Amino acid sequence: MARDQRPGFGGLLLVALCLFMVAPALERAGLGQALREATNRLPHLPELGRPQPQPDGQVPSPRARRAVEFALAQQGKPYRWGAEGPGAFDCSGLTWAAYRAAGVQLPRTAAGQLAGGGPEVTRDQLQPGDLVFFRTNGPTRRHVGLYVGASRMVEAPNRRATVRVVSIRRPGYLGAIRPAPGRGGDRR
Repeated sequence: MARDQRPGFGGLLLVALCLFMVAPALERAGLGQALREATNRLPHLPELGRPQPQPDGQVPSPRARRAVEFALAQQGKPYRWGAEGPGAFDCSGLTWAAYRAAGVQLPRTAAGQLAGGGPEVTRDQLQPGDLVFFRTNGPTRRHVGLYVGASRMVEAPNRRATVRVVSIRRPGYLGAIRPAPGRGGDRR
């Protein structure tokens, strides 16, 4: 009997985590193409920010992909409350700017984005570009990040950290929305 040559889930998870952690450094060193070629050789490994087939057969829209690309490009920039770029961001300023770059207008605050930024989606329906919301102890009591795939989001967390990619598997999950053109609201 032929043995299955595919790596097990644990092995893929370890490879994905290693690649994910070194990806920004490889891009800065001009080795991004090598990273992309390496991940293409692992057919069972989803590429962050790339459209993945969903159970319902849908893939993220081009605008959602553009928002993800914009947000990922902001990694390493500082957090500043009320900032919406280009040099610093707060959490909702990052998601607002990412979708603005993609041609979609969202409400500016996390609470506004949760209430009026688009239709709700469940965790098992998440696609790159969806906004994920968490309860916090901060001044606004809400935190938002931009889902990039593989149970990860890009976020502008707080003044002690820069824009980064982290797991969405954490306490305080409130829900998620899928931003849509034509929705949104006023600037603030």
